[in-house]
Amino acid sequence: MKDQANESDRHMLYEMNERIKKVAAQMERVQISDYIQLMNHPWRLVFNNLLGGLARGVGIAIGVTLFTSTIIYVLQLLGALNLPIIGDYIAKVVEVVQSEMDSHKAYR
Repeated sequence: MKDQANESDRHMLYEMNERIKKVAAQMERVQISDYIQLMNHPWRLVFNNLLGGLARGVGIAIGVTLFTSTIIYVLQLLGALNLPIIGDYIAKVVEVVQSEMDSHKAYR
């Protein structure tokens, strides 16, 4: 009877050990320790979020600049083709953009 109890206890301890290993592996996979460290140091969390926001803002600014400059370049090429209706419209758009750019240079 005592052997059965010991065997049962060993089996239960083995199962608990396996479960603990699985939980530890899952916690390691989701990096819960990094999250807890961030929660214990709120200024680090604020700094990380500020840095991420600045990076996103700079990325958006660069992307918009490249996109609009490409569009303006394509519009200038289309304006040079002297298309009947579209050419006049594109020429006016390019003229407005260039005048805005010139006015911003005057303020510097």
